[in-house]
Amino acid sequence: MSRDVNHPRRRFLGAAATTVAAASLGLTLPNRVQADQIADAFAPPANPRSNNAFAPLKQIHAGLLDVGYAESGPAAGPPVILLHGWPYDIYSFVDVAPLLAAKGYRVIVPYLRGYGTTQFLSSDTVRNAQQAVVAVDIIALMDALTMPNAVIGGFDWGARTADIIAALWPERCKALVSVSGYLIGTPAANKLPLPPSVEFQWWYQYYFATDGGREGYDKYRRDFNKLIWQLASPKWEFDDATFARTAASFDNPDHVAIVIHDYRWRLGLAPGEAKYDDLEKRTAAAPAITVPSITMEGDANGAPHAPPSAYAMKFTGKYTHKVVRGGVGHNLPQEAPRAFADAIIAADAS
Repeated sequence: MSRDVNHPRRRFLGAAATTVAAASLGLTLPNRVQADQIADAFAPPANPRSNNAFAPLKQIHAGLLDVGYAESGPAAGPPVILLHGWPYDIYSFVDVAPLLAAKGYRVIVPYLRGYGTTQFLSSDTVRNAQQAVVAVDIIALMDALTMPNAVIGGFDWGARTADIIAALWPERCKALVSVSGYLIGTPAANKLPLPPSVEFQWWYQYYFATDGGREGYDKYRRDFNKLIWQLASPKWEFDDATFARTAASFDNPDHVAIVIHDYRWRLGLAPGEAKYDDLEKRTAAAPAITVPSITMEGDANGAPHAPPSAYAMKFTGKYTHKVVRGGVGHNLPQEAPRAFADAIIAADAS
């Protein structure tokens, strides 16, 4: 049973290294993005007035976690799951959720492990953030909510997680909306050498690989993450209250351990758990995504990201790529909520 909790109230720069490397080195990759598959680049429609909060949050035991989540819309409505990234949280969707709820969708927005009110059920559980485990968390959440499938959308870590679910459990993903495209990667791919100008953009991963980086992130996590927001969305003029609302989720006792493990695992500097080896072998094969999919990109995304030509061939079902103009950065759902909500509705109708 879920329960209400009165509670006030991230994958940054996570494009797979292989596609970034291909783009930066000028490699020619198969291109499925044909003229009839590209939505005209468009400025986001007038956005709704910003909401400051969700309804009281809920908690539910799911797999290894006690998951905190926001829920909007009718309980019997078609389900949508929205997944945030780093260093963000559920408030990236605070204006998306009511738009979808108004269309009759049941919208679930969970805190990922290490964020907000999501807690581990056991102190003995490994604070693991390899890519497969976050997808397993969401499958467990769907099971706990008795949700056979859902439209799944996300950005950053959330897009990577949604991609993995769509690729490995297509029966659970009715349709997909993924900001920055196909983000499934491997530690081996992330070790590929890149030109210096590209390596520079991944500075934070190397910082996190050091003891000083872990200690620095722990001590300065709010300052650090505010800097990331500014770099990743250079034209987004968010105010202090908007950042503070999300920054509260970084006070989760497992936040630092989860973030550091995620980035060290990506570089092959920290092991995953053996029980997820089969899933990681399957993701290492870069499986195609067959469900109806829309990929999106903001025209001012300051995070490293590959062009759609580098990943379009990974979407073998009905597929569209959308560019959102108007100075939209990495946190696309919060910066252009109506455009993101419209993409969810369009993907569902595919």
